[in-house]
Amino acid sequence: MATISKVPLSGATSGGLPISVDDTSTSGAVTVHTAVSGTSDIDEVWLYCSNISTTASVLLTLEWGLANDATGKLTQLLNPSEMVCVVPGIPLNNAKVVEAFASVADVINIVGYVNRITA
Repeated sequence: MATISKVPLSGATSGGLPISVDDTSTSGAVTVHTAVSGTSDIDEVWLYCSNISTTASVLLTLEWGLANDATGKLTQLLNPSEMVCVVPGIPLNNAKVVEAFASVADVINIVGYVNRITA
């Protein structure tokens, strides 16, 4: 019988504080989460992103398990002072990594959690 447990994003520090996203010219992509290893268990990833800028829309890019591969990129344009769910429970496993970068540094924050489903 499968079990489900809620766990923080592995890229978050200090008990799930927001992850600040840089732009690619500063330091490249930031690690948001590394999924459970193997293929029998699944991490159901939920990400909420906030644009703390009050003046500019910012493009967020998530590298979903396949860094530097167009098939693994997800994008979202975030308006000023907006917080949206950008990943609504998409499954990931096999130690794949979710990374993020933005068109502007230090104005996008990511929070979220993982529902870890074990076989």
